[in-house]
Amino acid sequence: MAFGKVVAFFVTVFGALAASTHSEKIKCVENGRFYRDPDRPPQKVWTSSECSKYYLCLEGEVFDFRCSSGLLFDVIKQICDVKINVDNCDITSETITPRPTTINKCPNNHQKCTNGTCLPQKYFCDGSLDCPDGSDEKFCDPKNDPFGAPECNSSCSLPHCFCSPDGTQIPGNLEPSKVPQMVLLTFDGPVNSHNWVLLDGLLNGALNPNGCPIKATFFVSHESNNYHQTQKLWNEGHEIAVHSITYGRWLLNATIEDWFDEMVGQANIIHRFSGVRLRELRGLRAPFLQIGSNRQFLMMKEFGFVYDSSIVAPFTHLPLWPYTLDHKLPHECIKQECPTRPYPGVWEMVLNPFEARDYSCARLDACPGGLTGDDVFKILANNFKRHYLGNRAPFGLHLDTAWLKNRDYFDALQDFIGEILQQPDVWFVTNSQAIEWMQNPTPIDHLNGFKAWDCAKFFKKQELACKVPNVCKLYSSFFQQERYLYTCFECPVNYPWIRNEFGLN
Repeated sequence: MAFGKVVAFFVTVFGALAASTHSEKIKCVENGRFYRDPDRPPQKVWTSSECSKYYLCLEGEVFDFRCSSGLLFDVIKQICDVKINVDNCDITSETITPRPTTINKCPNNHQKCTNGTCLPQKYFCDGSLDCPDGSDEKFCDPKNDPFGAPECNSSCSLPHCFCSPDGTQIPGNLEPSKVPQMVLLTFDGPVNSHNWVLLDGLLNGALNPNGCPIKATFFVSHESNNYHQTQKLWNEGHEIAVHSITYGRWLLNATIEDWFDEMVGQANIIHRFSGVRLRELRGLRAPFLQIGSNRQFLMMKEFGFVYDSSIVAPFTHLPLWPYTLDHKLPHECIKQECPTRPYPGVWEMVLNPFEARDYSCARLDACPGGLTGDDVFKILANNFKRHYLGNRAPFGLHLDTAWLKNRDYFDALQDFIGEILQQPDVWFVTNSQAIEWMQNPTPIDHLNGFKAWDCAKFFKKQELACKVPNVCKLYSSFFQQERYLYTCFECPVNYPWIRNEFGLN
């Protein structure tokens, strides 16, 4: 992979906001991880200017990065974070823990930690640190996990399990010409006055082949979210899913309890202040696509989430279909901490990257900058053809709503949506609707009777969004100032936040 592509990928995944440049003065520490300047002056170690710098060495070439203003680099978590959370400015690089030894005299079904401690094998790669040196959680890729998920096999069958050796097989073994081309339009982040008009202009008026309005999936984060507008989107038939409370970059190294607090907590907030039924909050997307390995998926399995939509597949000319996590991933996991254990029945709505010039990008807002509206339209059209003329795997349009503020991009996306909806077999559906189709593969000529995609949706009176919401002016102990919350329901005492999602006193 070319240096430019590698660096662009690291910037996308790890959230570096400043451009990278080549550095010939910094020593190379080549271990696949970011590090600090080994020769930085001791008196500058704890300064913001020095602690915000970090480097990556690839094949002997050093690239330098800098966190955005107000953030420092956490060399252990490998992320930029607020100053109060970073206490390792004096550490040059992450300590590499030696591999647990396979030559041991431990009892049966036990394995030895690097420091010689014997523990049950099931403690290794389970998401919790059990070895005193942490070595039980350091080598948990599919090749090393002693209890890793099995390869795809014939025991996997719909509606509860779906896999194929390379991920490209069509559910039900239908011919591509009989498969509806599903388009998954997804948005990340808060819904509020900054994007409401844009969303309304993009979604309203566009219809699926059955005459129903097109549908999208909203992965909602908490801060700045308008829960009244979120409720209106739900009433209109769009799917509301979870994107965390704090939008925290620290989730990459979070515990199972942290994932629970963020994701189940946000589900509770959405339910409490938007009225969305808990059973309809089925999916989540990790902030910045920073997956939490087995910890995230164990939490999802335990607390009833149906699907994740955070894993990015490598670019392939024949795109991948979503799959369940009963078996090993059907593709390589690149620079993400993907799950290695089986999680039966949990779906992965995998992200197929776009091909954009000389790059691949999992999300529209992560594609190269400097594009014109015509460039965006061509990228969308060319990548759509790869799906539509191939195996008709769902075509994902994943973006942050801030991307829509570029008028040329907005117009290009709107024109593209109108163009492909002229085809009688193109449907804009939610992630949950796509899963329902996969569980019951239905040919195009029978879709008019496919209940999961019809227009009907019924709400109780108290579930319908009010005309004028309550405007709650609430104190936030986290932000040390007042915040506003818009909801049709009763105002809480305090601003809801992690571990206090109902805003109790």
